[in-house]
Amino acid sequence: MADTSYDVIEVVAMQLIGSDATVIPVSAEMCFRTSDPYTVRAVFTGAHTMSTWLLGRELLAQGVHAVADAPAGTGDVQVWRDDDPDYTLVSLSGVEGSALLAAPTEPLLRFLAATESLVPIGAESDKMEGEITALIAALLTA
Repeated sequence: MADTSYDVIEVVAMQLIGSDATVIPVSAEMCFRTSDPYTVRAVFTGAHTMSTWLLGRELLAQGVHAVADAPAGTGDVQVWRDDDPDYTLVSLSGVEGSALLAAPTEPLLRFLAATESLVPIGAESDKMEGEITALIAALLTA
């Protein structure tokens, strides 16, 4: 169920690609909050499981234009455009294992455009300046 405290929510029908090339449908709820403009919350839901990941918004934005030889991201999350430009691949690696997901590119681009209309990439710190100032003031008076 969608959390109304998010400013942008996009549900993307993805496919989990198994090591044996099996394909399992997965729903990904991508969420963005202007109060946390660097982060995209992605909730991946399959038939019997759910997993939540925090992704860098800039990494996702770079990934929808990246290629397999030079994916966006160097750590647990990597994103790149598939040979078929209608799809973007997302690789997730964690303590429980790794996953390769294929997502249609168009809803990812739509989601990113909606987030950028609220907070342009590169302007995140401007959006957070008031919150940082309030935090510093609260720490100094504590």
